[in-house]
Order: sequence, then structure tokens, then C-alpha cells
Amino acid sequence: KWKGEGTTQNLESIVIGRCYDYIRIVNPAVGEKNCSQIWEAFKNAFINKDPCSILPKDYELFINLTLHTIPPNKSLFWENNQLLVNSFADRGRRYMSLGDTLFGFFGDFLNWCGQADSPGLDYESCPTTMECENNAVESFWRMASITYAQHSSGVIHVLLNGSADGGAYPQPGFFADYEIPNLQRGKISKIVIWVVDDIEGPDIDSCGIHSVKTLETRLKTLGYDTTCTDNNK
Repeated sequence: KWKGEGTTQNLESIVIGRCYDYIRIVNPAVGEKNCSQIWEAFKNAFINKDPCSILPKDYELFINLTLHTIPPNKSLFWENNQLLVNSFADRGRRYMSLGDTLFGFFGDFLNWCGQADSPGLDYESCPTTMECENNAVESFWRMASITYAQHSSGVIHVLLNGSADGGAYPQPGFFADYEIPNLQRGKISKIVIWVVDDIEGPDIDSCGIHSVKTLETRLKTLGYDTTCTDNNK
């Protein structure tokens, strides 16, 4: 079988519950959503298919059913610091990271895959990205990242980890490969980069050097007004 862990137990109950949690408590401003219909669209993206042939576009209906406005100046992109981002964004009250949108909230920290010629989920194992890139979870997050970038506007914030092995701005990476190319130049006034080191962690990368300089150069070449701050108080 595959090397990755299998589908999260009770997946259907978890995600339908998350959908209601989101529209009732986390962010009622998004209005009514049909959570059962959203689950069906999500499931139909990958069941009955070879788990290595799932493409981002297979999640298009799911995305269309969960889509809502991302408020201007609230987008928070990140690499290698998910738990910090979650606490800092404060469930959308301070910023709205991908995990604070309905479509991101739906899938956060879960795992899933189907199997060819079977309507069931595979609870035993799922392919890792090393085994095949076009797996159900990887393609889901690619589609979610593309959508999130396309709908972000105003001042964009990016929180990077200056202690990460391999640099704060990983290439390949979701921000480099799926988010930057899908930002809508005309809707964005400024990009603010924050580089934060882990508490008592190594200071490997900073503004103006190494991979962060690569990122700054790329954004400026694309025509964005860009600033960078290290370990912002």
C-alpha cells in the first residue's frame, strides 16, 4: 500500500461539523452554505479514482460552493509556521489566513484519499507527495492556495520562519508556486513580509539576505511595493 497515513477516521462527520461550526460561529458573515452539498462535492473530487490522478481542478465545484469574500488587508500568507499563524490570525479576527477561510478550515490538519473503482475512502494508507504529486490532499491545497491568492486584496502580509531549514522562502513551495503567480496585481497595494525566528531557534534567514532577498527581488520585479521586517516586536 501507500506510505502515507490513511483517511482521518470519521472524516465526513468532522468536515460537515466544521462547515456548520464555520458558518454559525467562526464567521457567520459568509451567509448560508449547504454543508451536505459541500461534503458531496468534496468527496466526488477524489472517490472512485486512482489516488494518484487527482487534479486541483477536480475540486472546482467544492471551491465554488465554499467561496466567500476575503476582506481587504486581512490576507496572511505563510511558510513553515502554521501554529504561529493560527494563533496570530486569531480565527479571522486579526487576519484571515487560508485556514481561516471556509474552504481552508474544512480541510485543515486532515488526511483523505479514495481508491480506484471503489466508492469508499481508504482508511489504511494514502499516497505521500513523494510517491505522487497528484494526490487528493496535495491537489486540494493547491486549489485552495490558488483561490486564496486570487481573492486576496489590499495590503498582503506574509509570515515566514527565519529558523527554517533551507530558508524562510522555500522553493518549491505553495507560496512560491501557487500563491505568488495567482495574486491579482491590480488589487494589491503593498506586500509586507515578516520574518520571525523560532523562540531560542537559529537565525538562519533575514530580510535582505539568502532566500528572503530572493523573494523580495521577485516581488519587486513583479511590480509590488514590498517591505520586510525581522522579528517584529
